[in-house]
Amino acid sequence: MLYLFDIDGTLVDTAGAGMASLKEATASLFGDEGPELNLAGSTDLAIVAQIHTHFGVESTRERFEEYIDLYLTRLDWNLSHGGFQGLVYDGVTDLLAKLAEHPDASIGLLTGNAKGGAASKMRHFGLSDHFSFGAFGCDHADRNQLGPIALARASALVGREFSPQETWVIGDTPKDIDCAHAIGARCLAVATGYFTTAQLAAHGADQVVESLAEASIWS
Repeated sequence: MLYLFDIDGTLVDTAGAGMASLKEATASLFGDEGPELNLAGSTDLAIVAQIHTHFGVESTRERFEEYIDLYLTRLDWNLSHGGFQGLVYDGVTDLLAKLAEHPDASIGLLTGNAKGGAASKMRHFGLSDHFSFGAFGCDHADRNQLGPIALARASALVGREFSPQETWVIGDTPKDIDCAHAIGARCLAVATGYFTTAQLAAHGADQVVESLAEASIWS
């Protein structure tokens, strides 16, 4: 089985460190904090493109990398020294430990965070050892295109292909559900983010839980 985890709202809460870092990076580049952003389920490529559009700047790959470098500097500082009291959600550590005990379980990330941002957050919250691969918000602006990338990277690492039917995507937003179903995978939706269990169930999640302490995704 393949288990692909979202980060923000699913594994951890940075208590606003991510948003603060985006605003600081934007102010550093443009002298203004920029537009109001909705981060839930979004990719960093799409977020930075929105910021560039707001300031009338063409969003090129070079400009994306320039922005992300500033953002990562601020994110590392804010997580460590910014006073943001983030946390690992209830049940996350136990679930990851249980999955690690299953010889046929492969665990990766499927997140809107750019690879560096994902690494920073996983490192800060002590979860890095659980994830050796993933698909990230720097790979594609459309979250629904990240699933095939994650499947390909999992297959390359493990040495066998994973079918969508043996894949779980674990996330906290309707966009995670859509991302899972775009590749035919199942979605475990957890109501630790902005969406309720009723909203996630109505959007078609295959399993909905209040926290990952209630998860049952062994087959």
